[in-house]
Amino acid sequence: MMARFDTAFDATGIDPATAYEVLPAGKYRAQIVESEMRVTRNGMGQYLWLMLDILEGPHQGRKIFDQLNLVNPNPTTVEIAQRTLSAICHATGKLQVSDSEELHLIPITIQVGVKPPKDGYGERNTIRYLVPDQAAQPARAAPSAAPSTASAPSAPQRPATAPWNRKS
Repeated sequence: MMARFDTAFDATGIDPATAYEVLPAGKYRAQIVESEMRVTRNGMGQYLWLMLDILEGPHQGRKIFDQLNLVNPNPTTVEIAQRTLSAICHATGKLQVSDSEELHLIPITIQVGVKPPKDGYGERNTIRYLVPDQAAQPARAAPSAAPSTASAPSAPQRPATAPWNRKS
């Protein structure tokens, strides 16, 4: 099926999209600039989608994305997302939030990792949000920046609900 434009499109004055390249592993100063709750592909859960801007260095202005599966039938998935959200809250100094926008535009330090290609997808970045005392420590080489749940207590799970009311 053809798509007819109302007016002619002129690509001469617009830079073409470039291939997405992952950020190199390391510590970065960043801030959350956009967030929204989205429904998972299978419709059985919701995740908090985050867009962060890199604030300093040679990658200043680059965007990096994260998603926290806050509503999911798998309690381990929810626990990981809640721990990550807690790390974001501690990193921003906002320990009680009712809207994800309360976490926007606050400079934080993140540890970016690179996951190798898997299942037909290329390399991708992982993000660990560093609380102030972690941010001051020198970066350690790690194969993955994904949060570890090895020492997580086996406490009963709280209901899998998002911690704020905003849906978009």
